[in-house]
Amino acid sequence: MADLINLTIDGVPVGVPKGTLIVDAAKRIGNDIPVFCYHPKLKPVGMCRMCLVEIGTPKVDPATKQIVKDDKGNVVIAWQPKLNTGCTTPVSEGMAVRTKTPVVIEAREDVLEFLLTSHPLDCPICDKGGECPLQNLTLAHGPGVSRFDYADKQHNDKHVPLGELIFLDRERCIQCSRCVRFQDEIADDHVLQFHDRGRGMEIVTFSDPGFDSYFGGNTTDICPVGALTTADFRFKARPWELKSTPSVCGHCAVGCNTSLNTRTNTSTGTLDIKRVMPRQNEQVNEIWLCDKGRFVHHYTRAAERITRPLIRKDGKLQEATWESALQLISDKLNTVPGLRVAGVIGDRVANEDAWLFKRFLTEIVKTPYVAASPALPAAYADIARASGLGVDADFKQLGKGDVIVVVNGDLEEQAPVWFLRLRQAVVDRGAKLIVAHHRSTKMHRYAHVIARYQPGLAAQWVASNPAELQGLKDARNVVMVFGDDTLGPPNARALASGLAAVLREAGQAGKSNSGLLPLYPHGNTQGVYDVVGAGERAQTADVAWLVGVGDAADAPKAGFTIVSELLMTDLAKSADVVLPALSAAERDGTLTSGDRRVQRFYAALPALGEAKPDWWAAQEIAKRMGANWSFPDAAAVFADMAAHVGPYAGLSYAGLAKIEAQWPPVGRDDLYYGGTVYDNMGGVGARTSPGEGPSDAVAPAEPTMEALTRPQPALYRSGELTRLSDVIGKRLV
Repeated sequence: MADLINLTIDGVPVGVPKGTLIVDAAKRIGNDIPVFCYHPKLKPVGMCRMCLVEIGTPKVDPATKQIVKDDKGNVVIAWQPKLNTGCTTPVSEGMAVRTKTPVVIEAREDVLEFLLTSHPLDCPICDKGGECPLQNLTLAHGPGVSRFDYADKQHNDKHVPLGELIFLDRERCIQCSRCVRFQDEIADDHVLQFHDRGRGMEIVTFSDPGFDSYFGGNTTDICPVGALTTADFRFKARPWELKSTPSVCGHCAVGCNTSLNTRTNTSTGTLDIKRVMPRQNEQVNEIWLCDKGRFVHHYTRAAERITRPLIRKDGKLQEATWESALQLISDKLNTVPGLRVAGVIGDRVANEDAWLFKRFLTEIVKTPYVAASPALPAAYADIARASGLGVDADFKQLGKGDVIVVVNGDLEEQAPVWFLRLRQAVVDRGAKLIVAHHRSTKMHRYAHVIARYQPGLAAQWVASNPAELQGLKDARNVVMVFGDDTLGPPNARALASGLAAVLREAGQAGKSNSGLLPLYPHGNTQGVYDVVGAGERAQTADVAWLVGVGDAADAPKAGFTIVSELLMTDLAKSADVVLPALSAAERDGTLTSGDRRVQRFYAALPALGEAKPDWWAAQEIAKRMGANWSFPDAAAVFADMAAHVGPYAGLSYAGLAKIEAQWPPVGRDDLYYGGTVYDNMGGVGARTSPGEGPSDAVAPAEPTMEALTRPQPALYRSGELTRLSDVIGKRLV
């Protein structure tokens, strides 16, 4: 603690690390200095002057160079003649700060009066109303009257689209530059800038298409006024009307923490998701979301949702009762001796569904044919888990002395928030970056070393012991991010095993912040493969049961097919029985991210129609086939899974729901500080243990044409869920 700095703020002593800004030091003792331009995740600029404070430092005798004390032995403070910005001034030893004196109060009133001279009085129709920092700070610190004539206010066209997702109201902008700085500093998408000067200054977009970034929604969160609004939420609801429920994004391997804001739809009478907001988890997504995670939620109430069981009769799927559907399935599985039954579990389903479905097939049906979908991650998921990051790994600890290796992966397209966080480890904190790929990615901008190979030869490149991977023994930590682009199962496994071998040979295996980081396709790929294991994949079967399977190539040809799904996919359309599943927004459950963090999500919506969780359907069939199962809820299923799946031993719903104090504190009443981000009241989750895995490297194979011609990863690739988004449909590829 040698770098601890001691000071007083309004007479209250506080000790903070060297380099802390006054605004943050005050926050640590509950003293909220108002700000507009400052944000704890951005570099300070001191533009708005809302944080002006009085600053004094110990008086030093010029002759003796000693600190002057009064007759009572107290240090004499030399107060500076002018106010200073608390958001740009770091603390110093013995500093004294005054935040509530008459001169400070007057300065705050002046700043607010000045800002309001150009601000429209449209609070009743502004989407920021109810969670607006300008509103709140004006009420707390502003003048009672304004000397400015309303007729002299600047007027501009309302609601100008910056792009397809974000709208700008130029009259409301207070030129704090938070949006510009986020895009420049965090996203590295230089798509926004100020144009003109004086009262005519406004935000404009310089990209084509406009606001071309995967992270634009974050600017609306940190905007301290209603200048930026999303196409998804604008004019949809008031913040005080919304109920917030903790959830987890399942669209990629990151596992971003979210809050689902719901309200009753006045037209239909149903409870709908009005917006998806970030929920703070400093070890996962900090306070950020990508726009896919933010805007692909409309499928939860889509007209295409399956709401009742369907049974094929006379060649057509017809609505049926649960009882008749369950009885038909149990009769089919019970009455035919020697039946060949195959089950396939998709990697979008929750851990609870995967576990009970797998247990049903192996214990009750007694079939060895249980596999996961998509098939490709099955080739390397065990290696990725066993050689993954430590249970206490934290990207924020990566910096100078560490090495990040990205092989055959496109971080921004496949795991956008990992892209933000690992980029910061390199650009802001000095980690070394090695990128190896057969094509260019955004991560190449920051690479210290770049290696290239022919498509499909990533595993061969690693096996050749390239010079780029030499010298890792001297690193403090080594994180190896990898993808399966243009690789078939043999080479995907060879790549993972080769990287794991490099870690072992460099002495980096087993360290907390070292290990493999796989770019899985979905939010529970690791969890499903933890449960299913390698599995045995059947090409044909008498009966096939497909749970959340998106790829028809993973489905065996079968005489009788059962499909559990949200939507009428091609597989569902050709099934004999279709069971309506619940979306993650309608139920409790857990997902396991690509770095093995198990996290809870909670029911925010009632079930649509008669949809049920997949684990419930598996239990009902099991009971009809003689099993004495009585799991009352998802928590009980998870407890059963934790008792049988080694890496999950010791985990529980109660443990996953534990919350921790996080810095910076956001999601509280002081929205001007962190933005409209939600505090984490749903739990920060916990990592599974790595478990055991293979230690021998696998020799690479010749690349296959099927793998080489597979479409390259794209965040906005059209799929069953993304195509139903009301706002990103135009950007799908």
